Amino acid sequence: MSLFRKSLASLGIGAAKVDTVLQRDVLIPGEALPVSIHVHGGETAQAVSNIHLFLCCRYEEEVASSRGDSQHRTEKVSQTCTLATWSLPEAFTIEVGEERLFDAELALPFNTPITIGDAKVWLETHLDIPLAFDPKDKDILTVRPDPLMDGVFTALEQAGLRIRQVECEAADGFELPFVQEFEFVPVSGPFHGRWRELEVVAYRDSDGLQLWFEVDRRLNGLSGMLSGFLGRGELKRQCHVPATTCPQQAGEMILDYLDQAT
Repeated sequence: MSLFRKSLASLGIGAAKVDTVLQRDVLIPGEALPVSIHVHGGETAQAVSNIHLFLCCRYEEEVASSRGDSQHRTEKVSQTCTLATWSLPEAFTIEVGEERLFDAELALPFNTPITIGDAKVWLETHLDIPLAFDPKDKDILTVRPDPLMDGVFTALEQAGLRIRQVECEAADGFELPFVQEFEFVPVSGPFHGRWRELEVVAYRDSDGLQLWFEVDRRLNGLSGMLSGFLGRGELKRQCHVPATTCPQQAGEMILDYLDQAT
């Protein structure tokens, strides 16, 4: 029976299970994410080589597409980026019916995507069990803007701009393989009638917040303006907000900059 149970456990039947509990419901880039990892023993003892945590998100990348003709085409492909990882420093054995608890902490990178629009961020937990099915757990995370970005978003909203679309696009020259792009439309306020849309790319580091802007004044507009610039490294109209700036001042700085630059 023991051998039979071990065989079933190797297929994931009656095997150990893992459940990760987040200690915070709302996360902010640049801060720590504390978690508790609960490992529940199954119907047979199992050796666990490691526990791995992966903080992940998706982004879009344009790749060449071949359809059997001479025309050059591109298509958007969804890619997964691992933002941060954590591993247990030692192996252990989980006995029948045993429960074990491990505490871990992941540092969220400054440029972890804000989870609005199509942006998704999740935490995967893997039990590494040799020669067996590896139990997994997946938790969807809620990521809100850090204070500087929140100050900028608040100011744009108060100026009559509304977020229409948010995308994570592949880009070179940054710490991560992508940047997050925010598309705004003016529905009232000083920019209504002057612009059709505003696209913003934000990049955060310990020195502060770097922002790039592209304004479309034409009636028919262009979709994904910044994604084209990103691929050629031609982003312009950039503004740097120092890390020591208070959120309200950050928002005022951006509005003044946009008013003068456009």
